[in-house]
Amino acid sequence: MNINVITVGKLKEKYWRDACSEYCTRLSAFGKINIAELAESRLPSAPSEKEILYALSSEGKLMKPYLSEKSAFNIAMCIEGTQMKSEDLAQKIGRASVDGFSTLNIFIGSSFGLDDSVKKACAMRLSMSEMTFPHQLARVMVLEQLYRAFSILNNSKYHK
Repeated sequence: MNINVITVGKLKEKYWRDACSEYCTRLSAFGKINIAELAESRLPSAPSEKEILYALSSEGKLMKPYLSEKSAFNIAMCIEGTQMKSEDLAQKIGRASVDGFSTLNIFIGSSFGLDDSVKKACAMRLSMSEMTFPHQLARVMVLEQLYRAFSILNNSKYHK
């Protein structure tokens, strides 16, 4: 399965990049992994709601090519998404593969979230937690959970 993590912005600190690199290396045993870092909209320090919506719309347009892949199962990471156990995520990914999807796209927006058009185009909305985490940690957490899901599907010892 091809795995695309489509995210807004770049990881600034080396420790985040190193963690992501480690999980990408591990995930490569299960398929081709690609991280697409899209340009983050520049906003003033205290943006208005209109400015935020415009930025989200611009970022959503950059995600559109990934959303149009017919063979892709698309997951939007968003706070209003469903929370689930790792085993349930593995089951969803496994089911998508059985249903003929050859690509898994995970969309991570900016610290302001994802544009509604992206959320609506995704087959699934997923939330990591009700808690608040640093935005850059989201990518690490998503990659770890993807690795865990594929490990579960392949009866690896990683998930206990």
